[in-house]
Amino acid sequence: MSPYYLDILMFVAMIGGILIGFPVVFILTGVGVIFAGIGFLTGDFNLNLLRALSQRIFGVMTNEVLIAIPLFIFMGVMLERSRIAEQLLEQMGKLFGRLRGGLAISVTLVGALLAASTGIVGATVVTMGLIALPTMMRNGYNPRLAAGTVCSAGTLGQIIPPSTMLVILAEVMSSAYQQAQYSQGLFIIETLSVGQIFAGAMIPGLVTVGVYLIFVTTLAWLRPQDAPALVSDTVARPALGPLLLALLPPIILIIAVLGSILGGIATPTEAASVGAVGAVMLAALRFEGGRRWPIWLGGSAVVAMLILAGQVDLRIGRTSATAFEQAGIVLAVVLAAALLFGLAYGLWRALRVGVLAEVVDQTLRMSAMIFAMFIGASLFALVFRGLGGDARVEAMLEALPGGQTGALLFVLLIIFLLGFVLDFVEIAIILIPLVAPVLLLMGMDPIWLSILIAINLQTSFLTPPFGFSLFYLRGAAPPEIRTIDIYRGVAPFVALNLAVMATVFFLPELATWLPGQLFGGR
Repeated sequence: MSPYYLDILMFVAMIGGILIGFPVVFILTGVGVIFAGIGFLTGDFNLNLLRALSQRIFGVMTNEVLIAIPLFIFMGVMLERSRIAEQLLEQMGKLFGRLRGGLAISVTLVGALLAASTGIVGATVVTMGLIALPTMMRNGYNPRLAAGTVCSAGTLGQIIPPSTMLVILAEVMSSAYQQAQYSQGLFIIETLSVGQIFAGAMIPGLVTVGVYLIFVTTLAWLRPQDAPALVSDTVARPALGPLLLALLPPIILIIAVLGSILGGIATPTEAASVGAVGAVMLAALRFEGGRRWPIWLGGSAVVAMLILAGQVDLRIGRTSATAFEQAGIVLAVVLAAALLFGLAYGLWRALRVGVLAEVVDQTLRMSAMIFAMFIGASLFALVFRGLGGDARVEAMLEALPGGQTGALLFVLLIIFLLGFVLDFVEIAIILIPLVAPVLLLMGMDPIWLSILIAINLQTSFLTPPFGFSLFYLRGAAPPEIRTIDIYRGVAPFVALNLAVMATVFFLPELATWLPGQLFGGR
């Protein structure tokens, strides 16, 4: 470790630059280069370490798992542009509106569905803030309850898969898990997959939704003036057709994406491509004009191919394929042609209405930011470790009172506090690679640790005064919703999130049971 404490100064300089408002990517690369130079001049850093940077960058750009990120982003943005949230909120509001707290229940359920189909927190919070919040206010809801419900439901996209945060967290935690095993001198190492993290997040995510529903329902019955039922004369019960039309497409998409991953039919990247194709189909169905049969044809082909892939070995070029398998391969080719036709028509429809260009532009911007962050963080981590920062972090965590539990609680507190000022991508890429290997060497389960961190990051998004979701909602909320109403409204949901995190902390099986059932024990 550097006698000049250059590693500590480097971390402080990074936080200071971020607080000033510089783009994080430039902060990471700039601080890395500057402190590499200072370390070289003081004799504390070997410049030969930077030779590994090109290999790290190549590894990031060729990582098959990370290809899922732009695909999931494309899926989320396309669904957000297709106005699926408006139709869901309208139908769910009719379904539950006559109950006390019915609108709050509808917002929570729609937030869960959008989380499982889009996974983009900012877009979900803003969309529901623009659509649901004015409706809740017009019907006499307490501003604090309305704001808290919308904000918390919109943030479910952090913990409910498929989530971009969980993909990034899985990749970072997988590297940390391998590093921890190498440090133990193991030659045969176990790996951690995105599917395992998705499976680990399923039960805690559903528990979070259930806790939210119990809270708003109980509050509505205890304080009916805060969440009144809609007047039955003004709210017609939803017809079965429109209700199914609103619910079935996103549910089918969720099952296709998550089901194919958890069922072992497709890798996360392949499932993300299914999600992107499905999002195009759903969006094209909602555009005005045009024929719908090509979309239904392509969508049916996707479902049929997923079922076929789960039943028949479709690998081409095998000499031992049976007649049944050869027929399955031929059928798969026909289905692929139908899918390409439907997809081409859907993309053409999206291009005609001006949506495709916006979706591609936003996908490119968000993906470029994330991958640039990976590259900048690689340089920062190389220099930080070269200055002895990883050894200092390990020594600090091992010296904390309480052993493994004390170290974990300290890390969770740091992540929670950094969540006020840093995005989840920055925390996952910068901080977790430094602390996760040490925690894993202490014997912690990597899936359990990943889910605790995910819930922690979701909670920090909600926590006043700097939670990101609060700022998203503030920009979309009507003028009568004050900032203090948003802060007071989310406070109970922050407490509920902390309760869920504590439950997972004391009952690790909530995070580890489903991955063990689907992927086997480690």
